[in-house]
Formats: sequence, C-alpha cells, structure tokens
Amino acid sequence: MFKTKDTGPVADAVKRHWVDTTLPPVLRPFARLARWERPIGWWLLMWPCLWSLSLASNVTGAALPNIWYAFLLFIGAVAMRGAGCTYNDIVDKDIDGKVERTRSRPIPSGQVSSRQAKIFMLLQALVGLVVLLQFNSFTVILGISSLAIVAAYPFMKRVTDWPQFVLGLAFSWGALMGWAAVFGSLSLAPLLLYCGGIVWTIGYDTIYAHQDKEDDALVGVRSTARLFGEKTRQALVILYGATALLFAGAFFVAGSGPLAFVGLVVGALHLLNQIRVLDIDNGDQCLELFKSNSTFGLILFVGLVSDGLVTYYL
Repeated sequence: MFKTKDTGPVADAVKRHWVDTTLPPVLRPFARLARWERPIGWWLLMWPCLWSLSLASNVTGAALPNIWYAFLLFIGAVAMRGAGCTYNDIVDKDIDGKVERTRSRPIPSGQVSSRQAKIFMLLQALVGLVVLLQFNSFTVILGISSLAIVAAYPFMKRVTDWPQFVLGLAFSWGALMGWAAVFGSLSLAPLLLYCGGIVWTIGYDTIYAHQDKEDDALVGVRSTARLFGEKTRQALVILYGATALLFAGAFFVAGSGPLAFVGLVVGALHLLNQIRVLDIDNGDQCLELFKSNSTFGLILFVGLVSDGLVTYYL
C-alpha cells in the first residue's frame, strides 16, 4: 500500500521545500497530494474561520478569540484542505495529465496509485472528523453539511463557467463555523461574512485560473478566467467591491468597533492594488497575486483582534 515512486516535485510546487529535502521518499508523493509544500491553500481556507471566530468573540466582549478553537480550526483547515486536494486529484487525474502545470502531480505521473490516494484522503478526512467532534452538535452538523459542496466542486469545471463560485461555497464555509462554535447557531453577521467570502474566492481564484486558460481551452475545462477574459479587471472591481461591502455589513451588524473597519479599509486597498497591477497573460504574476490574498486575510484578522483588545481594555 505504501510503495510509491518519487519522480520529483510537481512542476508548480515550491522548489527545495522541506517536503523534498526532509521527508522520507516514500512519503513525499502523499505530501504533494495534500499540497503541504503550498500552505496558501489552508491559509485561504482558515482565514474565514478565524474572521468568524474573532467576530463572534468581539460580540461576546472577549479580549481575544478562543485559542483552543483557533487551534482546532487550524488543524481542521490543514487536514480538510489536504483531503480536498487529494479528492480533486483523484477526480481530475485524466485532465491533469493533459495540462502542462499539473501533469507532474502524483497520480498522473504515477507516483501513487488511485487506491493509495483514496486511502490517504480518508485518513485526512478522519483527522478532520476528530477535530470537528470537539465542537458543539450544531457545528458538527454544519461542518458535515459542507461535504456535499466539496464533493461536487471538481465536477463543476466540466458543466459551468462558474466553478469558482462552488469553490467559494466550500472555501468560505469557515465563515459560518467560527461563529457556530461560539454560539451554537447562526445569525445575519456570519451569513454576510460567508457571502463576502464567496465573492472574494471567485475573485482570487479567477486570477489563479488565468495560469491555465490556454490548456483549459484545449481540454474543455471551464472557468471564470475564460469567461471574463479581457474583462477580468472589470469583473474583479465588482467582485472585490462586493467583498468589501458584504464584510462591512457583517461588521456593522455584529457591532464591530472602528479598528475592524480600519482593517477592512486597508484590506480593500490591498485588493485594489491587485486589480491595478494585474497582467492576466503573466502566469507567474497571477500566481503571486493569488498568494497575496493570504495577506488580505491577515489584515482583516488583525483588525478584528485589535478591535476586540481595545474594546475589552478600554
């Protein structure tokens, strides 16, 4: 079951990463399946969780978000992002083999078998389940409910020009989870945060998808990058503008203080700069701009945490 063939790193992976220099060769293909050498994925999955948790803690009057919950959400984000990537690679193995950037991934390159990948996916999902069971029953049910969206996502690029919307539904689910972990229910604030996360995800993943638009056109994969084309910058103005407005609505409904809104303004300027410098025909730049969305997540988180600290101590 654990016999693998290490044929080297994936083409678009980080070079000379600890996965390739430290892990035993037998484990490297599994680490590449989970994208451990590319933490941007779990950062983007985790930020909505931490925003939601911070917003909920501000409402309760706590100085800081619950550290134990934050740790659990971090472990859950890493595990479920890895499981999701593994599942995506299982479903897309034939497509990945036809795309320059992805044909060296572990399954199409023969580093691991589909059976091995499925076992690895289940192990990661089991870690996610253990994490989920630490929360209240409402949050457990809410977390399990997201699996239907996760399962549907890899197929969406075959049937709609908006697979990024479905990705947004999945990747922004944490905007509901953090709040639910604190209150055992949902309200308008986390719902607005969730909607903001969805349009944010559509925006940043559209930038990401511009790396593959030529190959995608050849193999029939659909995306908002292909849909928007030369009008991507205008689409991002709408998407990122909606992101800022929805987040502002969530903060307002939750009664957030001025520092939360300061963080949002700074974050919005960061998104505006992405639009300003974007070159949709420069794949390397698109990747870097995509990764910079983790900075946006950090800015919002710092704003919310700072607001909680100031409100608590002053």
